[in-house]
Amino acid sequence: MGVAIAAAPAPSLGLSAPRSPWALAAPLGLAYAAFFVAPLLMLIAVSFYADERMTRFGLEQWQRFLFDAFHWKVIADTLLLGLKAVAATVVLGFPLALVYRAASPAWQRVLLFIVVMPLLTSVVVRTFAWIVILGREGVVNQLVLGLGLAAEPLRLLQTELGLVISLTQIEMPLLLLPLLSVMSRIDPNLMDASASLGASPWRTLFRVILPLAAPGLAAGCLLVFASATTAFISQSVIGGGRLVYLPAMIWQQAMVAAHWPFAATIAIALLLSVSAVLAVIAHAGRVAGGRVHG
Repeated sequence: MGVAIAAAPAPSLGLSAPRSPWALAAPLGLAYAAFFVAPLLMLIAVSFYADERMTRFGLEQWQRFLFDAFHWKVIADTLLLGLKAVAATVVLGFPLALVYRAASPAWQRVLLFIVVMPLLTSVVVRTFAWIVILGREGVVNQLVLGLGLAAEPLRLLQTELGLVISLTQIEMPLLLLPLLSVMSRIDPNLMDASASLGASPWRTLFRVILPLAAPGLAAGCLLVFASATTAFISQSVIGGGRLVYLPAMIWQQAMVAAHWPFAATIAIALLLSVSAVLAVIAHAGRVAGGRVHG
């Protein structure tokens, strides 16, 4: 008579596969909800307090903000500052990305190190360095006076021009890192094929390279715009008290006037306005990328 021998089950190590892939994202999701979603909901709730002592609810803070033309001008100035910083970084950064794509692997590593190196220095240090560069006795004015381009030192501090110049250098790595990542994956044979079909270098640039680099360019523009519009340190140190932007208004209402409901209202307005422009930039990047792959 045969004896059936049952196979012994494999020893369990106490580990089991998650029932759903979402279980792996649960810790990050909980942290995101605790440290971002919950404070954001609290901020929205505070903005609906009618008085600075937060004793009753009402729409007074939103009415005060939305029905004042000065506040709309501050919103426009803040968004325009971000767009100017994006334009300046694109104009200066995209040619560097073209140089990076055409360089040898050794030089690509050198250029990548140069791009990343400013991120190793604090934003506060870089911002205060621009005070020395843009001052009346700074490098820029010495160069301008030495070349005879002006009879007296230029006024660059506490101006939007000086602020845009400093933000261009400060935010440049945020544009270049995603852009270089995309540019490095463009097949060089596409440029050769474009040239063999009779396209000029400029036509190849605008009809082949630029559309293929659009996703990385859009990602960089998103980072630059979001960072430039909320760069409180740079706006305060370089712009000074003459230039008023939403981050400075939030700090003034929260830390000086101690009016937390109105500060929360301005913060929500900053979040909504910046998010609207970011959505437009992201949509433009998807459209440009869809034209290439579609």
